[in-house]
Amino acid sequence: MNLPNKLTIMRVILIPFFVFFLLSPYFPAYGNYIAVAIFIVASLTDMLDGKIARKHNLVTNFGKFLDPLADKVLVITALIVLVDLPDFRMNAIPLIIIVAREFMVSGLRLLAAEDGVVIPAGIWGKLKTAFTMVTLVGSLLYLSLAEDFTLCMPDWIRTWMLNGFIWISAGLTILSGMVYLKGCWKYISTS
Repeated sequence: MNLPNKLTIMRVILIPFFVFFLLSPYFPAYGNYIAVAIFIVASLTDMLDGKIARKHNLVTNFGKFLDPLADKVLVITALIVLVDLPDFRMNAIPLIIIVAREFMVSGLRLLAAEDGVVIPAGIWGKLKTAFTMVTLVGSLLYLSLAEDFTLCMPDWIRTWMLNGFIWISAGLTILSGMVYLKGCWKYISTS
């Protein structure tokens, strides 16, 4: 197994640790900070594995399949946790949009796989993932800092701002989903 694939697997392995430290009552003073650090490391492995794979010609079908799947699990897990946390009050609709798009793209990839085609992540999917990960890091940092001191702006403004970025992620999700749908239409029309 090559290094990019190991990084992708590491990202998947980090997800339960992220959830544990974010939700665990055993680390009230610093659990959120550990969770944010884990999420940042997991997000950076997404950037690293692709760069290493392309630079050293280590692109594999396994990596093309698992890398986007690991991204989906990481992002969806973080969004579900944010919907569940009372301090954040994230609207569930962007989560539903993002999950629906991920199921659609996964289904399209399965249809293409029947023809022996592995569809790698496209530029719009990568942009959507990067923006969503940055938004999630900001949201998680807000949650961590909000417990330690009161920030300058009222709670409702912070909540609207953070949810605004989540809604932008949902918009990018819809756009990237439409691009995938258009690019994979031939697999749908022949099924």
